[in-house]
Amino acid sequence: MAATGTYTETFVELIRRASAELPAEVAEALRTGREAEQRGGLASIALNTILENVDLAREASAPICQDTGTPVVWVHHPTGVSTRAVKADFEAAVREATARTYLRPNAVNTLTGANTGDGSGRGIPFMHFEEWDEPRIEVRMILKGGGSENVGAQYKLPDGKLGAGRDLDGVRRAVLDAVVQAQGKGCAPGVLGVCIGGDRVSAFEASKRQLLRPLADTNPMPELAALEERILREGNELGIGPMGFGGSTTLLGVKIGVLDRLPACYFVTISYMCWAARKAGVSIGEGGELTWLS
Repeated sequence: MAATGTYTETFVELIRRASAELPAEVAEALRTGREAEQRGGLASIALNTILENVDLAREASAPICQDTGTPVVWVHHPTGVSTRAVKADFEAAVREATARTYLRPNAVNTLTGANTGDGSGRGIPFMHFEEWDEPRIEVRMILKGGGSENVGAQYKLPDGKLGAGRDLDGVRRAVLDAVVQAQGKGCAPGVLGVCIGGDRVSAFEASKRQLLRPLADTNPMPELAALEERILREGNELGIGPMGFGGSTTLLGVKIGVLDRLPACYFVTISYMCWAARKAGVSIGEGGELTWLS
């Protein structure tokens, strides 16, 4: 059982990495998208500007985006670890990272509108703890920007307006409708985390967890792998393009998970992550040794 303060500096570095260093796989997907767009067109210019910004942020160890997002954190830990201590350390890290400008003061009292001033607040950061049999602690985090969070969606199937039934084609119709509704407001090109099933609460958490998956991985469920590929292809055929300027690069990835459900409910939940798909992870060994995770 670790004392409070044990992991604070590690978590500050975790936040810095996520805020300033876009994962290499995301940067590569943006470069691939740029090559696919008409040279000199708005989509190509937008992607070029984004990539220049990515390089500058990494060099200066500065936030990639002015909206540094909400830290959403998943912690796997062995028996005997104090989750209260880990939570306290992460909250302290958010305050310190804000003081060091890796995060901006980004938490606002919902009732008064007053900024808390240090990046933390009720429910910020959001932390999810799971015990496992490994002797190490693993922490994975996304920084979820507000613009992309605003265009997340949850559909209840069947949906007559979309012609969407309670099947995977209905899921496809719902997800593509969410992309159409988002247009450029979610700072495309984006990554979609999707959950089929669950309830209204568990489904959103599960859809965000999908955003931790590598862009190039293959879903272990063949029917979902095929659906991911189809939605990615059809989403990029919508013509929305980077930042809504038109083009063929609207989505960088689609990741779908599934939860069981009540017979009365069939939810399709979409968490939209903007092009600044910021994520980072760290494994903390029994002796405190660190392994940084992509």
